[in-house]
Amino acid sequence: MEINLISDTVTRPTPGMLEAMMQAEVGDDVFKEDPTVSALEEKVAAYFGREAALFFPSGTMANQTAIKLHTQPGDQLICDKFAHVYNYEGGGVSFNSGVSCKLVDGDRGMMRADQVAAAINPPDFYHSPRTRLVCLENTTNKGGGACWDTGEIEKIRKVCESNQLALHLDGARLWNALANGAGDAAFYGKTFDTISVCMSKGLGCPVGSLLVGSGEAMQEALRIRKVLGGGMRQAGYLAAAAIYAMDHHIDRLREDHQRASQIGEVLDSQPFVRYVAPVETNIVIFELDTPRVSESEFMRVMEESGIRLIGMGQGKLRMVTHLDYTDAMHMRVLEVLSGIQL
Repeated sequence: MEINLISDTVTRPTPGMLEAMMQAEVGDDVFKEDPTVSALEEKVAAYFGREAALFFPSGTMANQTAIKLHTQPGDQLICDKFAHVYNYEGGGVSFNSGVSCKLVDGDRGMMRADQVAAAINPPDFYHSPRTRLVCLENTTNKGGGACWDTGEIEKIRKVCESNQLALHLDGARLWNALANGAGDAAFYGKTFDTISVCMSKGLGCPVGSLLVGSGEAMQEALRIRKVLGGGMRQAGYLAAAAIYAMDHHIDRLREDHQRASQIGEVLDSQPFVRYVAPVETNIVIFELDTPRVSESEFMRVMEESGIRLIGMGQGKLRMVTHLDYTDAMHMRVLEVLSGIQL
């Protein structure tokens, strides 16, 4: 059996999700006439206590739209050096919005409020870019699925208010943070100007993310989505999957977290592993004890055992638990990791 732990994006729709998709009532969403897309947008907006939400084909497009909403060309945003918007969105910050990033050296992808304050350019110093936006990511991908402390988020919100900065949350795995008790949906809705949430990671949908915010912001986001080519026609089939996922797949995220924690414990006990990042949700990031064992050698052993994982660069490896990762698969992974002699 192949066990794919490269990401939580590798899942396939469950039978119940497929049934919901096939029964969806659809229309042309470019004309805002798809009732299932509208129902999803209303459901997600209400979940976070906001006025509106907009459905996107990808989380990257949702984030890029938010950045364009809050900035003008030549501006600068502040984010952690591990941030997805900086590392994994193809340079879209500069390409789409003409904006630069000021990187902060945080802890596992999480900045402190005082670091954010120190990174703000003086507004009257015309030699430097205007600071307009702060972007946080929860949970942090490169930080190993870490969850932000809500108290620190509140402090960052106050820094933003004091300096007239917008605050965006890349909440691709916010569902995991919520399942882990790191705040509630209402907290995020009232704290951030915009939030992106992904349906095709932990919740197991085939496609789709949403951007959440004020009605005025989402109306402008609709125009930006059009410019970026994100309009979809009978997208209700995809929206039906997302509605099903919200109704059936949020509570079970704790199972992914528990399995990831057990993987982390086994890795931490192995002499060929130098470091395992604290495991809070469904992501396990670890580093091998090189040159005792090479990454290629470890990957070969895992592949021969039918287990796929991914390298993140800088000596880091990642395993991500998900909806399609069964108990039998989990026992096999624990057995293989426990038995490796390197």
